[in-house]
Amino acid sequence: MTTERGGSRRYPAVTTDTATPQGGRRTAGGAYPAPIRQWPLLAVLAGTLTGLLVMTVGDFRIGLLIVGCAMLGGCVLRLVLPAVGMLAVRSRFTDVMTYGLLGALIVVLTLMAQPDPWLELPFLKNILRFSAGD
Repeated sequence: MTTERGGSRRYPAVTTDTATPQGGRRTAGGAYPAPIRQWPLLAVLAGTLTGLLVMTVGDFRIGLLIVGCAMLGGCVLRLVLPAVGMLAVRSRFTDVMTYGLLGALIVVLTLMAQPDPWLELPFLKNILRFSAGD
């Protein structure tokens, strides 16, 4: 089991490098400061922090909607931009699905939060009624 160069085909015992995720390159060259190179990640983090601050000092629904929209914004950035820096964690498909599903789930659950929900889904009431044995 040797290659043409005479080396082993086995994986090395010590990993020397890791592959960057698809689109994980910097958004700007190395001459620019780090905030400019990582602006997509900083935009999502700033939106999330803003939502958490609004949630602590004001209405929790508005704050959580901002957090959910920040996640959906990360989904759009990951889908559209060819390079997003550290916002890229895995493959583009996995990141888009993760950011999109989590963002949508946060928004929908926030709209359904009690008391006085802004969104009511009747089929969920039926599921709860049948599962609770009411």
